[in-house]
Amino acid sequence: MPIKHPKIRNKKIYIYAASICAFIGMFIIAILFGAANTSITDVWLAITTNRTQEPISVIRDFRLPRELAAVFVGAALAVAGAIMQGMTRNPLADPGLLGLTAGANAILAITMAFFPDIHYFGIMIACFIGAAIGAGMVYGIGALGGGKLSSFRIVLAGAAVSALLYAVEQGVGIYFKVSKDISMWTAGGFIGTTWTQLYVIVPFIVFGILLAIGLAKQLTILSLNEEVAIGLGQNTAMIKTILFLVVIILAGTAVALVGNIAFVGLMIPHIVRAIIGTDYRSVIPMSAIVGAIFMLFADTIARTLNAPFETPIIAVAAILGLPFFLMIVRKGSASL
Repeated sequence: MPIKHPKIRNKKIYIYAASICAFIGMFIIAILFGAANTSITDVWLAITTNRTQEPISVIRDFRLPRELAAVFVGAALAVAGAIMQGMTRNPLADPGLLGLTAGANAILAITMAFFPDIHYFGIMIACFIGAAIGAGMVYGIGALGGGKLSSFRIVLAGAAVSALLYAVEQGVGIYFKVSKDISMWTAGGFIGTTWTQLYVIVPFIVFGILLAIGLAKQLTILSLNEEVAIGLGQNTAMIKTILFLVVIILAGTAVALVGNIAFVGLMIPHIVRAIIGTDYRSVIPMSAIVGAIFMLFADTIARTLNAPFETPIIAVAAILGLPFFLMIVRKGSASL
């Protein structure tokens, strides 16, 4: 196995150190800023004591669970996007663009209509199933008629399937009069995130990210050429299946917690590969860190832009991500 050049290794260490410092700094900023005035002392007391003064309670009961949710959702969406782009060799692959979030939303609506008293864990399982159905429909339609499963066909199929599943979601909500309940889950935001929700969601996200890191070497080879992967003895069908399940877990938990936030899984892996290279042993963990930083930044903007009112975080993410998406489409249009 080739030995990494010391300069390359040191460069990656510096990049990781800088990204971790940026993450810590952004997390502190996200905790400090908001409609209520708080200080570093309040943050420290909220973490280390049981005091119940208003600023401390605001941090402990509202901001901390909210920003931790932003960290794990950002990491989950970014890692899911990185896996999909590597696995499909498609620069436009993203859980939102390929029907996963639309499928999760549709099955979530059906679940809430027929099982209104379902537990939060049941909602999360429903989102997993919906994400799998959405992705399966996209790839099934994209593969119709044979031929190469190109990025262009996948994006078109994703747009069509997403439109259908969003229509199902809206139709179920209107017919069964649960539109308001559905909107609370699918609007895309961290308002009302509780510690109980984090206790349910976080283990799944951590498990999915650790599994992705464990398969990063195989994903790197798979992202280069599937024939090469087979020649090196990889069981590509098994690896793709496991990676696909990881994406479903990560996307499903994200939707179950905050609804549909687009472009994070598309944008972050491109930024990470430009910074640290194409080896997914570095791309996966770095995507988790940068995804967390981005989501903390977007949530801070959403909370402070028009305080005390809140701007929908889905709008902030779209404003930041749409130009990036158009740039990728333009850059890769010749190969689509």
